[in-house]
Amino acid sequence: MHNGSTAPPVPFYRHLYVQVLIAIALGVAIGHFFPQTGVALKPLGDGFIKLVKMIIAPVIFLTITTGIAGVKSVGTVGRVAAKAFAYFLFFSTLALIVGLAVANLVQPGAGMHIDPATLDSAKIADYTAKAGEQTITAFLLNIIPATLPGALAEGEILQVLFVAILFGIALALVGDTARPVHAVLDATSHVVFRIVAILMKAAPIGAFGAMAFTVGQYGTGALANLAGLVATFYLTSLIFIIVVLGTVARIAGFSIFRLIAYLKAELFLVIGTSSSEAALPSLIEKLERAGCRKSIVGLVVPTGYSFNLDGTNIYMTLAALFIAQATGVHLSLGEQLLLLGVAMLSSKGAAGITGAGFVTLAATLSILPSVPVAGMALILGVDRFMSECRSLTNFIGNAVATIVVSAWEGGLDRNRLDAALAGHAMPLTADMEAVIAD
Repeated sequence: MHNGSTAPPVPFYRHLYVQVLIAIALGVAIGHFFPQTGVALKPLGDGFIKLVKMIIAPVIFLTITTGIAGVKSVGTVGRVAAKAFAYFLFFSTLALIVGLAVANLVQPGAGMHIDPATLDSAKIADYTAKAGEQTITAFLLNIIPATLPGALAEGEILQVLFVAILFGIALALVGDTARPVHAVLDATSHVVFRIVAILMKAAPIGAFGAMAFTVGQYGTGALANLAGLVATFYLTSLIFIIVVLGTVARIAGFSIFRLIAYLKAELFLVIGTSSSEAALPSLIEKLERAGCRKSIVGLVVPTGYSFNLDGTNIYMTLAALFIAQATGVHLSLGEQLLLLGVAMLSSKGAAGITGAGFVTLAATLSILPSVPVAGMALILGVDRFMSECRSLTNFIGNAVATIVVSAWEGGLDRNRLDAALAGHAMPLTADMEAVIAD
């Protein structure tokens, strides 16, 4: 190719988001018309999510370690973490309040008159058991791994984050002597991102299998039975994204709609797999490409996946009040404020658990004796459909948080951000360029 020439346009069917969208549509069709076949395709979705989770720990470790080592200032790391947690605390609490307000306004469970004694609580036994194991103390202690390499072996995000921060700070403090280690880790990160690029090729297959299973197992009929709750949750999350996060984005100098368009491939992947973790490695790369400083991305994104769960928080208060309304339980203002406080704590205590939204709801209701935990059986059938909305809202919320914290910290390249959101992202390296592969 001679200088000055432009690359030929990529055929539409080679874009990752198009492939995932087609796969989702095929999965819905298979699950609807051939439900048994759809259920049998579950291993495709599970396998892809396992592939991505396999690489998440190395991606986080390498990104954070090399990022902090490059900063060479422990004070800077602490300042970024403080700003990130301040952001997480404010908007997570706001999401809980929004869910509470909408539930009181719309009252999706009013008039159902469900007798809790008629509900099958055995269906939710596994979730309530997990919720009972979650305490703030246990959660904090679980951040510390049994061994240093054990964090990477187990793949627990917060444990990996803890070890990576320690390792990065140590590299920065050692200084020149540690340069060879830093160079090796930096080179390894290129290899790991190339692995991510390879794994993303399987994204349509994973989305197809996961969506076929969801529709085949639960059926679209489950949606019709509780359409009011599902619609209320989706609408509330949409309002939160457009109004709340959109306002934050506008103040920070970018458009929430352009950001959503920029992350469309990852968002379709989240829809297909009902897991925001499936798109975590690509989110890290795309935010770096959009001009966010590597050390900030590496710290804010993984931490946000555990502490900045906007969608999960909206779901918790909305679902809790739905159950109360459906079973005829009236909650006073004081009880609702207690619900809010408990949810703030339980949402952190169950961070990182599979099915975290349902588990945190069980943990919250178990502390509020007036609302029957058995009422969770009412929403079990549609929880899978709502988990997609939870994951989408969480994902977008963390993307916005990272850009905002980067801007606060002076670690945002505005030219790169504008170019990326306009559809002309500047490449980082040849290896990282392949990650998006669209």
